[in-house]
Amino acid sequence: MAPQIKDAHIVEIKLWQREEDLFGRRIALKQTRLDSIKRELFQLCCFFFIFHGFFLTILFTSSVNSREEHKQTCKKWWIPGLLSVSTSLVLVFLVQVKLCRYWKVSRQLQRERNDGRSLTRCIQELRMKGASFDLSKEPQSGKRMKSSSVEIKWKPINWCSRNLMTLALVCFAGLVLPASKLILCGF
Repeated sequence: MAPQIKDAHIVEIKLWQREEDLFGRRIALKQTRLDSIKRELFQLCCFFFIFHGFFLTILFTSSVNSREEHKQTCKKWWIPGLLSVSTSLVLVFLVQVKLCRYWKVSRQLQRERNDGRSLTRCIQELRMKGASFDLSKEPQSGKRMKSSSVEIKWKPINWCSRNLMTLALVCFAGLVLPASKLILCGF
């Protein structure tokens, strides 16, 4: 036997269903945005490694010359090193900006999903209880739901895991600088 639903309850269900649909659309939009940020991050990392591949290839081919020219190019090893470091810094900065945007959108997406779940639970409860449902009970949007799992958060590890891509690019760029001197000047 299905519970009786009053007109006010029917109106509330329709309003909440409309809001649930809006949550679904916002979630889909944010998910699409996250995917595009991932693609942009991948492209930036590819540009970074392609640049360094060309850079090291050009350095290596220019280092193969006579002894006189070798001494001249060895004295000016810092010029290609400076070019490499400055280009690397620009690309790493762009990657870091995209990473910050990714994590911001990711947090917003998680909030939207939690709010959507809360609203869905209220709609289901309203359908099950019918007229006995308290209409003053609003969905718990924006409020944190308690998790049943225990999550340990240690700031340095959390920061490192979020910025691992930037750290890897900085380390690689740091290795290219001495590699450029090694290629131009030899041992």
